[in-house]
Amino acid sequence: MGTKCRVCGGHVAEFVDLGDQPTANGFLLPHEVENEFRFRLAVGACEACTMVQLMEEVPQELRYHAGYRYQASGSAGHRNHFRADAEWFLANELTGPDPFIVEIGCNDGVMLSTIAEAGIRHLGVEPSGNVADLARAKGVQVLSAFFDAETAAAVRGAHGAADVIFGANTICHIAHVESLFRGIDALLSENGIFVFEEPYLATIIEGMAFDQIYDEHVFYFSAGSVRAMAERFGFELVHAEHIDMHGGEVRYTIARPGARTPSAKLDTLLAEEEAGKLSEPLTFARFGRNVERIRDDLVGLLTHLRDQGKTVVGYGAPGKSSTVTTYCGISTDLIPFVVDSTPGKQGHLLPGSHLPVKPPSAFSEGYPDYAVLFAWNHATEIMAKEQGFRAAGGKWIRFVPEVEVL
Repeated sequence: MGTKCRVCGGHVAEFVDLGDQPTANGFLLPHEVENEFRFRLAVGACEACTMVQLMEEVPQELRYHAGYRYQASGSAGHRNHFRADAEWFLANELTGPDPFIVEIGCNDGVMLSTIAEAGIRHLGVEPSGNVADLARAKGVQVLSAFFDAETAAAVRGAHGAADVIFGANTICHIAHVESLFRGIDALLSENGIFVFEEPYLATIIEGMAFDQIYDEHVFYFSAGSVRAMAERFGFELVHAEHIDMHGGEVRYTIARPGARTPSAKLDTLLAEEEAGKLSEPLTFARFGRNVERIRDDLVGLLTHLRDQGKTVVGYGAPGKSSTVTTYCGISTDLIPFVVDSTPGKQGHLLPGSHLPVKPPSAFSEGYPDYAVLFAWNHATEIMAKEQGFRAAGGKWIRFVPEVEVL
């Protein structure tokens, strides 16, 4: 099976199929289950530019709307990370007489709130009205819109050129890459930078983080594929570095050709990808086989624990939890409920598997024997907070990069 690459038009060869899936943040009330949206969640790699991408696309209006449940400020780790991002921009890029920064997908203002406190001109472009309102409450200027060439031209006309355009866990969500880069071209100053932080293909492939695959993540970037994408649309990738977010991401910096000197870290990362054969068909085929093995191991463990009379709950309801529970066919007979600290998710059902989502108090009121770490990228923070669970004899279950009891 194949399709045309959204970046270059080349042939995309499918390498993993995770079955019929919901929108990852489409949390439901019981009466909404019957009309739940589903699509085939499969991924392939372009044989020309190597870009890994979804085979089928969910319309952006179904992914981002007034009922969008994800809030980036929900984790202390996130808050600290984005405060550091903002402080770096303030010290290194927003130093001119009247600097201006635009964030694509500012969510609840977790990064731009620090920029706003510094009195620097800024604008968040955020299509989901509910989280945009949270950002405004923090003093962040927000335009409720999807970012594309038309939106960027309007922002340029109203505010002038941007010294920095930033996106975090957002750029890989944008399927219309040609319009995205036309927008970057229209809005970015001559010496400005376009910086984005996204899930890293190597983290997914080598770390078996298959649950990072869901409807919002249209693309799965590597340094090599981002370099090819930038060049195709008249830009240059000048920097790439690992960051410790969501289990392992990469921060990319793109500039106009010749405006910045490419970094040594970029060269190192490109060399690592080539040596690791990251974009080769055999690598992708092995990944597909290992995903099936993890599914079988996880379901086998949960079934064994149920048959032994052990209690198991899920911890965390991030978007990726819907991928793993739906793909594995996990129902309430194996995991009766999931706990999550996001108020907007509580009292709802997890997309796809329809596991009930409860507040964290449901976890501590009567500790289970085991807890599945669906929010495994926050494992250190969660385990530090839930020491009472371990003291009561509880055990954690991880499934990335393999199924194990901790």
